[in-house]
Amino acid sequence: MPAGKKFLALAALCASVLCAPGWSQTGLTTIQDTLFTADGTRFNGTLTIQWNTFDAGNGNTIVQQSKTVPVVNGNLLVELTPNATATPPANYYTVTYQSGGNQQYTETWTVPVTSTPLTVRQVRTGGVLNTSTTTSASPNTTLPIPESDVTGLVSDLAIRPTKGSAFGSNAVAIVDNNGVLETAVGQVGDCVMVDGTTGPCGAPTFVDAETPGGTLDGVNATFTLANTPSGTSLALYRNGLYQTVGFDYTLTGSTIAFAAGAMPQPGDTLTASYRVDPASAGTSGAAPLSAAVRTATSAQVLCNAPGITTGLGLWTTLGSCDIPASQLRTGDRIEVRFTFRHNGSSTGFDVRMNWGSTLAFARHGGVTDSALVGDVDAAIGASGALLTEESWGTVLQFLPAVLSVPAQNGVEVSLAASVGSSTADTVQLVNFTVLRYPSN
Repeated sequence: MPAGKKFLALAALCASVLCAPGWSQTGLTTIQDTLFTADGTRFNGTLTIQWNTFDAGNGNTIVQQSKTVPVVNGNLLVELTPNATATPPANYYTVTYQSGGNQQYTETWTVPVTSTPLTVRQVRTGGVLNTSTTTSASPNTTLPIPESDVTGLVSDLAIRPTKGSAFGSNAVAIVDNNGVLETAVGQVGDCVMVDGTTGPCGAPTFVDAETPGGTLDGVNATFTLANTPSGTSLALYRNGLYQTVGFDYTLTGSTIAFAAGAMPQPGDTLTASYRVDPASAGTSGAAPLSAAVRTATSAQVLCNAPGITTGLGLWTTLGSCDIPASQLRTGDRIEVRFTFRHNGSSTGFDVRMNWGSTLAFARHGGVTDSALVGDVDAAIGASGALLTEESWGTVLQFLPAVLSVPAQNGVEVSLAASVGSSTADTVQLVNFTVLRYPSN
């Protein structure tokens, strides 16, 4: 065969078996695919590929340029320098599809290092853009974007407050000295001060018939009150007789100093009634509010919500509540109430409650039990919590229990359930409530 015919025959053979990848330059990645239009016909047109200057992983500097690739009968074949590890990062190839003289859409490609030809789907990093009205839109990225790829994001995140170990829900958040978010610690009904401390607020507290501290010996003239009276509210009585401020005594803070002629004698009775402004208690120069005049605290609802339903034969969490360390002070009490409903009559079911990392409660309900109810009461101590438990069902007998759990830096109370072999039965956490009874 003449040499010219041999060359033509070899070229035709290579075209039929796609020899082009064999001619690739070292370090290039091949993108080879068959493209279609929405009606199933093969795409005919051109792809304009644009890129900014970047340094490739092999050390070559790729200057900003563009490349036009023809696509005939849907066949696409192009070789590009990998940019998946380019410098600067997130350096995309911008690919514009054109057909019939019109610009159709634009997408972005990220090309990895590989010797295997890739399809367009394997290198596409952005969703399709409608460029009928603009050609400068940014890619509508559908894949996760690393934080480091967003200019300034990492540094901005570094200066924002973060959650501290005492951060919790359903409470006022404060920023501590380290710049992290914590939960304000105080009694239910307290006010949060600008420095993050808490104290009583609202209407003044009344103190009635208090006996001032001091020795009644006819010599001692100084007596003290448990709190600093608000304004001129102090009403002081000696043996039932009203004492006049500035004449019988003087008042400095919470200290009473009797005049010489009005000095209490042995056997006398002193009685003081006054108001205390809660807003001034605990502030600089003011004595903290005496526990004797604090009002009783009511229960604080930490979580109260319905749960979800499961029909699986494996443990599934149906509800949970995060309790920060600031809500677990020594002397506090946490109560967890919960109700599970069993739907169906083919199999039994199991429920459990975790107190942080400790399995605190577990019980099996029978086929005929349509509900299971429980109450777990946690007494918080310095070294952990003592849990008192009780539970019962519609058939299941009442069962009490006591369990000690170690101290933890914050606790997640989680309620879970699983169903037996029947896929028809389900278990629902109807609702659960987590209450906190703070110590005074």
